[in-house]
Amino acid sequence: MKYPASELVLNAHGEVYHLGLAPEHIAPNVILVGDQDRVGMISKFFDKIEHESQHREFTCHTGTYKGKRISALSTGIGTDNLDITINELDALVNIDLEQREDRSTHTSLNLVRIGTCGILQPEIPVHSYILSSHAYGLDNIAHFYDVELSAEEQEMNDLLDRHLSLPAKIKPYFISADESLLAKMRSDKTFEGITVTSSGFYAPQGRQLRLKLATDQLNEKLGAFRHKELKVNNFEMESSALFFLGKALGHKATTICLGIANRPNQQFSKGYAKEMDELILYVLDRI
Repeated sequence: MKYPASELVLNAHGEVYHLGLAPEHIAPNVILVGDQDRVGMISKFFDKIEHESQHREFTCHTGTYKGKRISALSTGIGTDNLDITINELDALVNIDLEQREDRSTHTSLNLVRIGTCGILQPEIPVHSYILSSHAYGLDNIAHFYDVELSAEEQEMNDLLDRHLSLPAKIKPYFISADESLLAKMRSDKTFEGITVTSSGFYAPQGRQLRLKLATDQLNEKLGAFRHKELKVNNFEMESSALFFLGKALGHKATTICLGIANRPNQQFSKGYAKEMDELILYVLDRI
């Protein structure tokens, strides 16, 4: 398939349009963060930095850590930015940008998102490591792609839909993380479970300021959900699109977040720079 200029958009340097990157700039292991400033927090631990770039909210540092080639890339906030990020990362490794055709061999990236999150279970302390085995997407990214969920994912989606009784205009989806990456990130330090990805910070996460919410007791219902050993541990804003697009395009993806707020207990971290450094090293040693 030949990709026209209007669909595979490149800049004047032949790099993917939004990320501003060429294939040689990306490592097989990519740590994704929302905040641009967090990229430097990761690369300060690199033994060597070989590439640095910044375009819009997309900052990228690529280098080596203990012999492993790793890229740290910021995405900005939200699943809309993940739609850009994952499609353009895939294009970098699986499309010949000069010929505008698929490469003959497929490259699978390891994609680990490090973020912050709100905790939905009262027993999980602030500053805990929340590992996402699945994501429940309260966004609409998946609905624009002709990709089928697995039978198990569709079953879990139906179970959560019935449990929450969301308004009909909200159509979530349920998607699994990659088991091999989960195994690398899993330890006695992690709380593993379902992550809810919201399309906003306020009403989509059950926060009410001056506008009335269209959902009823959303956080309480999410926190009460149980299916076998699975429960909903946290809220964040990117993982559903990351898991869905990563899986559909043949990449491995998971998320590990530092819990900085416990919503049931109405607690918020008083500062987490040290804890974030520790989480970054935790991921660097395992990716």
